[in-house]
Order: sequence, then C-alpha cells, then structure tokens
Amino acid sequence: MPTNKNALIRYRTIDKCLQNTGRKWTLTDLIDACSDALYEYEGKDTYVSKRTVQLDIQFMRSDKLGYLAPIEVYGKKYYRYAEPGYTITEVPLTETDLDILSESMVMLRQFKDFSLFTELNGVIQKLEDKIYREAEDLEPIIHLDKNEGLKGLQHLDTLYQAILKRVVLKLTYQSFSARKPDTFSFHGFILKEFNNRWFLVGRKHNTKPILTLALDRISQIDLDLKTDYDRRDFSPSTYYQDTFGVTVYNSPPAEIVLWVSRNNTPYVLTKPFHHSQRVIETRKDRSVVIGLTLHMNFELERLLLGFGDGMEVLKPAALRKRIKTKLTRARGFYE
Repeated sequence: MPTNKNALIRYRTIDKCLQNTGRKWTLTDLIDACSDALYEYEGKDTYVSKRTVQLDIQFMRSDKLGYLAPIEVYGKKYYRYAEPGYTITEVPLTETDLDILSESMVMLRQFKDFSLFTELNGVIQKLEDKIYREAEDLEPIIHLDKNEGLKGLQHLDTLYQAILKRVVLKLTYQSFSARKPDTFSFHGFILKEFNNRWFLVGRKHNTKPILTLALDRISQIDLDLKTDYDRRDFSPSTYYQDTFGVTVYNSPPAEIVLWVSRNNTPYVLTKPFHHSQRVIETRKDRSVVIGLTLHMNFELERLLLGFGDGMEVLKPAALRKRIKTKLTRARGFYE
C-alpha cells in the first residue's frame, strides 16, 4: 500500500478518534488506533512510530491539505478538537480546489466511452455533486477538443477490450476508396488518436503489413474466438518513430528541410513537429531553417500546407514539387 494512502488512513483514524469526545486520547492511544486501522486494511502488523503520529497531527493542523484542524493538547497529555463537532471530512473546498476538480471532471468525461472508467462513474458523480454544492454555475476553464458526433466512437470500448484480452476481431470495413465493405479477421495492436480521429492499428490475419483502420469506417465488429491472436512483437514507439500522424511507409524516412518565417518561428520552435526536428540555420530576419527526418505522408503535407506563405519546403525536391503543385492549384481557385 503506498505511503500516501497509509497517511490518509492515519489522518482519518486520528480524526475519528478525536470526534469521540467520550474518551480521553493520549498519543499512545492514537498510535494504537492508527496501527489497528492499518492492520485492518493491509492484513499485517504495521508499526506506526510516535514520531509519525506527531508529524501527522502537525500536518493536520497545517493548511497543506486545507484541514487546519484545531487539535489541542489539554492536561499536558490528552488530544482533542478545540471546536466540538469538527471533522476533516467536512472541510470546505477552496476556490483552487473547485477549479482543479472542475477541470478534472471535464477531462475524465472525455474517456466515458471506455469501460475501464465505468467504475469511476460513482466517484465522478460524487465529486461533481460536491463541486456544484460548493459553487454554482462553475464554467470550465480547460476546453478539450472532442467531436461528439464523430462516427465510430461507440467501437472504442469493444476494440480496447479485444486488444487487452488479445482476442482476434472479425471486422466489416469500407475505406473511402472502396466500392463496398469487406469482412476479415484482424489482430488489433493499439488504438491511436490523431487530429481528433481514432484509428485501429494491427494486421489482417495471415498477412504481414501493418494496417491503420479508421474507426468511422468500421460498420460491424464480431469476435473471432477460433483464431489465435498474434502480435508479432509490435512496438508502437518503434513503428511511429519516423512518422508524423498515422500513415507509416516501409520506405526509409526522408531528410526534410523547411524554411519557417519569422512570425511562425516561435510556434514551430516551442512545439516541434517531431522529435527529429533540429535548427539548421537562424537567419538575420529571425526566420529559421529546420530539418526533420520523416516519412513524406499525407498528414505531413497537410501540416505544411496549413502554414501557407509562412513556410517553404527546401528539400527534398519531390516534396517541394508536390507542395508547389497543390498551392498553385489552390491559387487558381481565387483567380
């Protein structure tokens, strides 16, 4: 059991003891009560030292957890609450507590589609009730971008559980380029989110290539319990090492050189596109030339095009030509 959890058990035990005003509590009594409580939780004898309980009392008196417990010593040996009826369980939430809890609730609710979070539902509801009883109309400060209308989100939990339990899937899938759906057995390895879309990464049964399937293109999911699951030592970190986005090529990554305008330089340097990003040159006008080692995929092209006149592809020639062609075509739309 983690030390911090032990500490919380001791705090609650001391609190419970001091609420019982029908008994005089010495330090030895509190030590014994804490030891008994920890034995009840852990099932083994746990030695609680005199110094530990003294520090616990000092900590409860402080505002580090917001308790400010009015613990006093009387008769030179007994402990009690100076305020009758006080308990640390009724300490009001501070404004900072409310802000933190409110934003935590927003973030936890982003994962409501996963069954592993269902056990938290009761906890979340209790916290929300506590928050809104303390402060009404509390607006979230953190806004997470999530498209609730995105198709395929209902598949998240089924796919997660299949990967977790290493079960082969029977998928009915239709890509944007296919004329009709196809049904096949699939070994799912990971679920990957990119640009607010979810993907299932794995292999078709008895094939070698890794495939990336968009969840919004899956129309039906069944389980193939007759086929043995095979992960074949797939490593996500290795697989995506030279990739921006989700499209991975078998060919070696390219050395990409980009010019970034002065206005865009701070954004590119403070939020690198990829771990391989490096500054090659800083020019007098405060623009920079950066280098990357990446696969030249669709996601990378979309990223570069998004910078418009704030970025220029210097190398390689093939990527420069593709970006130039697309920008020239786009310019024609406005003429």
